[in-house]
Amino acid sequence: MQPGFRHQGCLYRSDAEFLAMAVPFAEEGLRRGEPVLVTTTAANLGLLHAVMGGAADRIAFAESDYFGRRPAQLAEALRRYWGRHRSTAPTGTVRVLAEPVRAGGDAAAWQLAEAEFNVALSGTRIWLVCPYDTRTAGPGVVEEARRTHPEYVVDGEVRASAQFRVPEAAGGAATAAPSRAAEDPFRFEGDLVAVRRHVLERASALLRSEDTATLFGVAVGEAVAYLLEHGIDRAAVWVRPAAGRVVCTLHSDRPVDGPAFYGPRAATRPGTTLWMTDQICEWLDVSSDTAGCTIELAMRERPAGAEPGQGRPGRGPAGPPAG
Repeated sequence: MQPGFRHQGCLYRSDAEFLAMAVPFAEEGLRRGEPVLVTTTAANLGLLHAVMGGAADRIAFAESDYFGRRPAQLAEALRRYWGRHRSTAPTGTVRVLAEPVRAGGDAAAWQLAEAEFNVALSGTRIWLVCPYDTRTAGPGVVEEARRTHPEYVVDGEVRASAQFRVPEAAGGAATAAPSRAAEDPFRFEGDLVAVRRHVLERASALLRSEDTATLFGVAVGEAVAYLLEHGIDRAAVWVRPAAGRVVCTLHSDRPVDGPAFYGPRAATRPGTTLWMTDQICEWLDVSSDTAGCTIELAMRERPAGAEPGQGRPGRGPAGPPAG
């Protein structure tokens, strides 16, 4: 990691322990003129807002549900936040306390993301603290958190993590949704039925159940419909297993005009959005620039040795996370 990006974890067991970390972090940032962003649960936002009093008006607050629900979203949102605000900070540093939604306590995707942050945010001057509520964290989460954070905040003091592993050694993969495979892609040329059939043929043998495969097909179908609505009727499509997930990548050489809407407010937008895809999939990443548009989505792969139909299905639009 280059100097400038600072990545710390904090394990807390009570509201008091959360505040013992968050309040000094925010207060010091405000004293130094550094922009401070806090994205955490509604309960923790309320606690911090009450304790900070009038100073809270100088802090940017965002509920986790509305700020980077997916790892790639969060990393990109943090980089954009730094880019917008670094010029207003005398030190060039922005402070972020980020406690994202770690679905159901099963933080496999977020453990990979924490390692990715060490790479993706290097070169920035972001001071990032990632709180973990041990009252709700799933088994193994605490151990993995120690491996992906170079430093920890303990009782108000910063300590080096002896268990930290550099990104190259963090599980062998830095991202939950690796880049597309080298195999020949399926060529989508406007036939929605054909591309969904191709995806299901490739994904069904890898996913946890028939229901999961059906949901995956729905998610891919919406992603294709999104491209069609934006005038894109040609795309390359890859489906492959990666990092314990089944990943589908759609890439067009043409960019999409305007933002890709997905998240809590997307359902209110006119036209086709990626709201359903975002709800169904564990991972969703969208990029569009002069090089074209890429949509990448993923669901959990069936465990090795499990028979088709075993394991929990993926989550539906209103259902629980896949775990």
